[in-house]
Amino acid sequence: MGGHEQEIRFCAVDGSPVAAAIVGAGPPLVLTSWWTANLEVNWAGPRFRTFLSGLADRHTVIRYDRIGSGLSAGARTTDELSHEWEVHTLRAVVDALELDRFDLLGISEGGGVAANYADQHPDRVGRLVTFGAYANGAAVASSEVRASLLSMVRAHWGLGSRVLADVWVPDADTDERAEIAQNQRAAATPETAAALLELAYQVDVGKVFERLTIPVLVMHRRDDRAVSFRNAVELAGLVPGARLLPVDGSAHPPWYGHAGSVVAPILAFLAEDARRATPQSPSSATVLSDRERAVLRLVAAGLGDAQIAQTLFLSPHTVHRHVANIRAKLNQPTRAAAAAAAVQQGLI
Repeated sequence: MGGHEQEIRFCAVDGSPVAAAIVGAGPPLVLTSWWTANLEVNWAGPRFRTFLSGLADRHTVIRYDRIGSGLSAGARTTDELSHEWEVHTLRAVVDALELDRFDLLGISEGGGVAANYADQHPDRVGRLVTFGAYANGAAVASSEVRASLLSMVRAHWGLGSRVLADVWVPDADTDERAEIAQNQRAAATPETAAALLELAYQVDVGKVFERLTIPVLVMHRRDDRAVSFRNAVELAGLVPGARLLPVDGSAHPPWYGHAGSVVAPILAFLAEDARRATPQSPSSATVLSDRERAVLRLVAAGLGDAQIAQTLFLSPHTVHRHVANIRAKLNQPTRAAAAAAAVQQGLI
């Protein structure tokens, strides 16, 4: 995996240069840009490079720095600080690279950008994977926490970057947290970083996820402190036929922790036959409610009643009743059999 080298190209987005990096060979996989990034700085990090190289072993992986961040250092106007502009940037990049059809990987707030593009261009997107993503930025943290972080980033970028590093990778050692903070400061000015963080909190794309018709895999670390796991549960519950895959650990970025536990499921999901993975229309006898599908996804992920109750903020008795109803609807003798049948029928 260490033999890959990235190629950087520049695309014009309404006259502003946007840097895009390309690495690997195979079907294209486009990573939507997250909060702040720098194509060169990220690639130089061994953890990030191992993660991306794992994907590049089977795919042509494309990522880009959003305007105002990293190598795409152009200034942004107030009108360009919007979720719609992020989708516009993604569209301009894939058009400039002449990609006819590709898969998407949306990390953190990039998940909403990827979903919006897939909703607008379902003929061009094969599959979507989200990691650490969410549908509603206001649900990520309380208004007091959001205001405090924004104020800190604006007033003292050094302190703000260190605090955010601690939130994103709480198990990192002192040197790792210092590296993460330094990478953030190398990616954007404090003014731009604060503006883009505020934009991340303004994301509200639940209705977009509900309209998706492509196969979707929702991945999230169970103990993520930056975006809690309950956001993944809610997100997966919005998407018809979506799969929820909990990942052990607390790091928000996928390249921290055990990268192999993230790369392998992504590659397996992208390699599946699209016809087999397309959700089938269930009969009226096997229609499950949204809550039942949410419970069943967690059953399929190996969680017990108590864990499901904690995740969905229900009582264990309520979860037990949901599981019993699901088994009855699917005519299955056990919870495991019900989960397997639901997957086969495209119900989850």
